[in-house]
Amino acid sequence: MAHIDDENPEDKPLDPVMEGVRRKMVKLQLISGGIMAVLFLAVLVSIFYKLTRDEGGAEPVATTSQPFAVPSDQPLSLTANLPAGFRVVQTSLSGSQMLIYGETADGARKAYVFDLALGRIIADVTLAGN
Repeated sequence: MAHIDDENPEDKPLDPVMEGVRRKMVKLQLISGGIMAVLFLAVLVSIFYKLTRDEGGAEPVATTSQPFAVPSDQPLSLTANLPAGFRVVQTSLSGSQMLIYGETADGARKAYVFDLALGRIIADVTLAGN
């Protein structure tokens, strides 16, 4: 049985055509390995950027410095200054804001948003349409 030794130092040199193909293959391997290394570094940099960037979003327009709290010893006593002749049709409460819907003396429909934490009207909406 014949034994084939791949690491035989007495290998015959390749013919010039095959040597050219071998050199091109080595060059192709080095170029593709370099491209893979650059792309791998780009992925690592993008992951690092994503982990370290600030996630600061847009700040709310109207905020209170403290959460809304009702005193334990007495109820809140606030006054919403509505226009003269305003007829309240409906109210609703959401958190510390109260929606007051109604009609003015001249028949226009309006909605006011009264903030209990601030103690003032924060929105005046005129409703138009049918």
